[in-house]
Amino acid sequence: MDLGIHGKTALVTGANRGTGQVIADSLKAEGVKVLVHANSAEDADIVGDLATEEGCEQVLAQLQDTEVDILINNYGTTDFHKWRDTDTAKWLEMYQKNVLSATRLAQGLVSGMKSRGWGRIINLGTIGSHAPGHIMPAYYAAKGALATVSVSLAHELANTGITVNTVAPGLILTREVEESYRARAQKKGWGDDWEAMVVAQDFPNPCGRIARCEEVADLVAFLCSERAAFINGQNIRIDGGAVKYV
Repeated sequence: MDLGIHGKTALVTGANRGTGQVIADSLKAEGVKVLVHANSAEDADIVGDLATEEGCEQVLAQLQDTEVDILINNYGTTDFHKWRDTDTAKWLEMYQKNVLSATRLAQGLVSGMKSRGWGRIINLGTIGSHAPGHIMPAYYAAKGALATVSVSLAHELANTGITVNTVAPGLILTREVEESYRARAQKKGWGDDWEAMVVAQDFPNPCGRIARCEEVADLVAFLCSERAAFINGQNIRIDGGAVKYV
């Protein structure tokens, strides 16, 4: 399937590893020129700490002479904070890292997209904003805000040729996730069938497994395409059916 984005230029944040790296590779396979961002890394094209306003400005300054057609706000992070230890600083930290990191870049790049009459903005969310648990409350709140921002921006950019969508994955089998669960499996004596145990205990879903990075990347690439031009302002789950509502 020709996605119609050959020759476009994309910025993928947090793309020096994990899901972001796979998203970057998927876009490259479609003939997209991909700029790989990292907060601080030698293997990135664009560098800047997106958790800060100064870092976002640093990234935008590096893009002054570049026509960015596609913005993939993949960067975002959390820790395993709980309600009892979530203070004001933690709420603000999660908002900076998971909302303002994306909105600042979008604000800096949409004028160029508007002038060319075409653009794609994809924000990486989580099914935790659909069905939040009792841990990581500040992270889920921030990702919920990011999905709201996406809808708002989609309407702000009406009739410009730019679409804005959120992709909300469930648990993804990144290297870090696999290493963590393999260590847990060894401690609990689960054996080699650790993924089935993870699904049963932490992520029950009708597909019976964890998402692969490539599956998330394929959805992102499709939403960037000409074939997805009428998909706009959506928060699309990719969770194997884990969230049980229509």
